[in-house]
Amino acid sequence: MENDLLLRVARGEVAERKPVWLMRQAGRILPQYRKLSEQVGNFITMVKTPEIACEVTLQPVDELGVDAAIIFSDILVIPEAMGLPYEMEKNKGPVFPKVITSAADIDQLRIADESGVGYTIEAIKLVKRELHQKIPLIGFAGAPWTIFAYMVEGSGSKTFTHAKSMLYAQPQLAHRLLHKITQSTIHYLKAQIQAGADLVQIFDTWAGILSPQQYRQFALPYISQICAAMGQTPVTVFAKGAVFALQDIARIPCNVVGLDWTIDRRYARQVTGNKVALQGNLDPCVLFADKTVIEKETKQMLAEFGPIGHIVNLGHGVYPDTPLDGVKCFIDTVKSYQPELPPLTT
Repeated sequence: MENDLLLRVARGEVAERKPVWLMRQAGRILPQYRKLSEQVGNFITMVKTPEIACEVTLQPVDELGVDAAIIFSDILVIPEAMGLPYEMEKNKGPVFPKVITSAADIDQLRIADESGVGYTIEAIKLVKRELHQKIPLIGFAGAPWTIFAYMVEGSGSKTFTHAKSMLYAQPQLAHRLLHKITQSTIHYLKAQIQAGADLVQIFDTWAGILSPQQYRQFALPYISQICAAMGQTPVTVFAKGAVFALQDIARIPCNVVGLDWTIDRRYARQVTGNKVALQGNLDPCVLFADKTVIEKETKQMLAEFGPIGHIVNLGHGVYPDTPLDGVKCFIDTVKSYQPELPPLTT
């Protein structure tokens, strides 16, 4: 591969510089994406059309000069493949017309296999062909708890009252659903790897709304199962808002731990040790500032993480209205960064 910086750092090797990519880099920050989105008119259609998903995945590669592509898809393709379809409502986000409330509902769900997500698998094959081994391709899926939260709640929520209540009131039922989600996700990610994904990332978007005890019981074991099933392919786990789980995540068989911007960098390095590489974690809002602030904040982040074992990213997906010049300044700063060395003593 022409540029394998991401894979080398993920595997614990030393690289000549830190790799950089952005969560949600394939999306609304790019004018060419917005134009295509207006033409298609439906997000789910874009996800389910391999040629469109391929085009969107490739858009930021040359435009931004990132060190990895990430397949354009959505974490909620798994519930749909299991038999629980969703819709995208403008200004609201994903909505499930039907939700999971009982054992009978869970019985009706199937454990998804490649056939239910064939459009994403085909898109990965198209992207790999177009990349010509230039940079790695990242595949991804939602973590079981986050998928569970949507399937039970029916949409995004500030509290996820219904989903969290099931963990307390019907824990056996919750584990049955989490098991089905986990098996479906393993099938999905294995198919992504077989199609050409070089690294896979697990997004636990709603990790931070659980207590540490709940996370250890209802989230971490299932993520660990997924990581263990991926064989030699590097795995990144990004658990947003779950600073309490950093040490535990570093102990499961993953290669990279993603960090949101609320996590102290030196603390993260201290509690994870040298077991894993770290990814992140610039506040996405920094990219709205002027060039001098972006450079200063980015260099500070690079220095605080130290010279090795760090994949540069934001602490969350890049926001849709982020200035493109700010994104490019961030990436250029990373790629040109030379760490300041202490003066030589005589």
